[in-house]
Amino acid sequence: MIHIGLIGEFKPEVESHIAIPQALELASRDLDAPFEATWIATTQLEQEAAQTLARYNALWFVPNTPYASMDGALQAIRYAREQHIPTLGTCGGCQYMIIEYARNVLGLLEADNAEVNPDAPMQLIIPLACSRTALITTSVLTPGSHVATIYGTNEVTEQYGTCNYGPNAQFWPALEQGGMHVTGVDHDGDARIVEIEQHPFFIGTLFQPERSAFRQLVHPLLKAFLQAARTE
Repeated sequence: MIHIGLIGEFKPEVESHIAIPQALELASRDLDAPFEATWIATTQLEQEAAQTLARYNALWFVPNTPYASMDGALQAIRYAREQHIPTLGTCGGCQYMIIEYARNVLGLLEADNAEVNPDAPMQLIIPLACSRTALITTSVLTPGSHVATIYGTNEVTEQYGTCNYGPNAQFWPALEQGGMHVTGVDHDGDARIVEIEQHPFFIGTLFQPERSAFRQLVHPLLKAFLQAARTE
């Protein structure tokens, strides 16, 4: 049995929260790999995150941010990254993965999210010029990257939910130099997928692959996520 922690506050009115268990079920059946998914509120992770998360084979940082506790979310991401726990972040979850890496690996301690702290001196996540709702975009993948290997192609088309915030491009050179790589960009050159080196599965996407469940499709990224969890 694969035990998956879904990090974030569950809200039944959020489409992605309904989609996530369905998408995991589709991938699970395809792999014949039973799983159990548990929602974990970020406030539960403010103290002793490692003890709370020790039983899980994989962690998914879900959309619909800001989380109730930014500190709890960042502690959980750090645990997953340092302990080599297969980790997926979609939409807002991806944004928090970027902030955690900037703070704890690159030493950019003031790196922050403008949605949570609009007066932050170092805003890695900033308001978009216009909101994006149910947007479908095509991303070009870096050849040889983890995601390119998973998809088996160098170009993918994916769907978003509602997105009002996104990464600040001025910080990408520092992240790239530090080992967090942008491995998927849209045709405007904006980052859509990130991953880090020397980790079995640490991938963040600004799109929501879980939405494939509404079309009853097994998503390759989620299948690879379960495969990584099964080998742990």
